[in-house]
Parts: sequence; C-alpha cells; structure tokens
Amino acid sequence: MFNDINYMHRCIQLAKCGEAGAPPNPMVGAVIVCDGRIIGEGFHRRCGGPHAEVNAINSVQDKHLLSRSTIYVSLEPCAHYGKTPPCADLIIKSGIPRVVIGCTDPFAKVNGLGIKKLQDAGCEVEVGVLEEACRELNRRFFTFHQEHRPWITLKWAQSKDGYINGKFSNALTQTLVHRLRARSGAILVGTRTALIDDPTLTTRYWSGPNPLRLTIDRHNILPPTLHIKDGSTPTYIYHEESIGEILQDLYARGIQSLLVEGGAKLLQSFIDKGLWDEARIETAPFCLDEGVAAPILKNEQLRSEQNIGGNIVRQYLHQP
Repeated sequence: MFNDINYMHRCIQLAKCGEAGAPPNPMVGAVIVCDGRIIGEGFHRRCGGPHAEVNAINSVQDKHLLSRSTIYVSLEPCAHYGKTPPCADLIIKSGIPRVVIGCTDPFAKVNGLGIKKLQDAGCEVEVGVLEEACRELNRRFFTFHQEHRPWITLKWAQSKDGYINGKFSNALTQTLVHRLRARSGAILVGTRTALIDDPTLTTRYWSGPNPLRLTIDRHNILPPTLHIKDGSTPTYIYHEESIGEILQDLYARGIQSLLVEGGAKLLQSFIDKGLWDEARIETAPFCLDEGVAAPILKNEQLRSEQNIGGNIVRQYLHQP
C-alpha cells in the first residue's frame, strides 16, 4: 500500500503537467511499474489527444514487461469511444494484470464502466488510493458533471480596511490574476464594473486563451465603446437572467469554470446564495477610510495566505 501511495503521488504530479492543455478534459497522470521499477509514464497533454494511459503504455520500451506490471492512473480509465478509443480496452489488450485507480470518473459515459470492463476482463482493480487528492486535482471537472454548473471562483482586491474602490494589485499579483483568467472558461463582471472600470477581461500578461467574457446589462446602458464590446474575443451579455439561469446557460455551453471579478454587489449575490467554490482576496497594505465596502464571505475556510510584493493574497474554500 505504501508503494501504491507513492506511485499515485507521481500520477498526480504528472497530471498537473496537463493543466493548460487538457481542459475541458480532466487532468490525468499514469505510471506503469514492473518489479518495483517505473517503466513507463504519461499524462493527458491536450484535449483530443492521447490519454495518460496511452502515453504511458507507448513509453514502455519492452512491451513484454506489461504482462507482469501494474498501471497506476489518477482517474478511472475511460470505457467509451470519444475523440480517442477506450483506455480500458488498451489496458486489457496490453495484458496489464493490475490496475490501481485514484478515483472514479463522474462523466456519465464512464462512471464505473471502465472499472467494470477491467474487472470483467480479469484485471485486479483497486480504487481509492489518494482519492481525495485525485478528486481535488479535477475539482472543476467533478463540479461540472456532478452539480451541473461551473466551478465558481470569486476574486477581488481591497484595501486594508476593506474597501474595493481603487487600484490595489501590483505587477506580480496582476500577472497571477491573468494566469487565473487563462485557466477559467468564462469571466463575469457586473454592470457597474463594466461601465466604470471598462475592463478588457483578457489574458494580456499571461500565455493562454482568453476566457468567454460575460457581463449583465438589464437596462441596456452599456455603450458600444466599452472594451467588452470591442469584438476582440467572444463575449456574451445577459439582460434578464438570474444567477441561477446564468449558471444553467454556462453549463449548457460546456463552461466548467467561472471567474467572478466584480463588483461588490454581484460578488455578494453569489456569496449570499452559496454559489461559490473558492475565493481569491488580495489585500493592499494601506487604508482608504471610505468607499465601496468589500464583500463578506460566509462559510469560508482559509486555504492559503501569501505575501506577494507587499500585498496579502488569501485563498478560501467554501464550506457549505
């Protein structure tokens, strides 16, 4: 069991290498071990490309060793034909007798079917090694398929005394925000933020795709001169929809992650409805004494705290 845990840690480490290319597919890592030695490794590099198991098996130089090997994989091998053939079939065809899986896949076309296929073929299958860590790795993917909505991240910057009207980010924290945008399927701001701040909502300071830009304009007051209406990147403007309806629309569009950047009223609406999964709050080392009060989290758990260029960045998880 100790060795199983070590090899699953390696699967998770490999899976993270696909952070930029794998979505909307999950990040997955695979390791093949024979006689206590790793003989093959792989991860899911990009959506539509070979899965982790395929890359791991292809990396093994002596295929004869597969018949007495164990394959470790952070997520249940697929059992259906999508953009690639089923990985469970490849494992069976390769003659690998033992399969250790981090967690099951909630996707309806898998969801235990890969495990069953392996077991029916005579493979020894163990499930649940480092399960919590493997689920955390793909929390966005799991939330999308199990709760039928995107993973929701709230983000704002505030003064030391809790006001949000002002510029608080430094060069480094701004770059990290753009990294967060590049890893989000969509980004949402309220009417006032779109009108007053006129944000571009792009990933100018980080390599990666721009998220789908979203805003709300219930009274049709946003002028065509705003950056969000410049046509440079896909954008959608909601008019009458509630937060619940917006999330339903994003689910229908296949958007697995939503970044909500403001303003205070919109952010607090998500908080009050309990519709958030994590929050990133950046606090500057100075006070404003007055202004727009920052939102107040509810049922939060501090996940991390960092001093980045003098600003304190705290990450919180929602505890329903």
